Amino acid sequence: MATGTFWQRGEAIDYTNASGSKIEANEIVVLGSRIGIAGTEMANGETGSLHVFGVFELPKKASEAISAGVDVYWNGTGITASANDGGSPATPYAKAGYAIQAAVADDTTIKVKLLG
Repeated sequence: MATGTFWQRGEAIDYTNASGSKIEANEIVVLGSRIGIAGTEMANGETGSLHVFGVFELPKKASEAISAGVDVYWNGTGITASANDGGSPATPYAKAGYAIQAAVADDTTIKVKLLG
């Protein structure tokens, strides 16, 4: 029989910074195909917390309106409703979660429910 051992609740997870540079608190961090938000400052090689659950106000891609409830992605500079860059072949963006309220094109931020 296979078993599992409880590790942690999971709203924030242990994360070891292997980026080669310091991660600032509240910085958006790509974790595989998803994102998390740094809960602490982390020097390269240091372990800190990474929030992967909750609602965060994040920078939004300029000139894009996004409806509430829509899946959203991190394109490296802002949140977008596009899952990829549209190239051929398309490069996927990291899934952020979903918009909890609508944002108009002129908005610079959007509230996102992270999908841990």
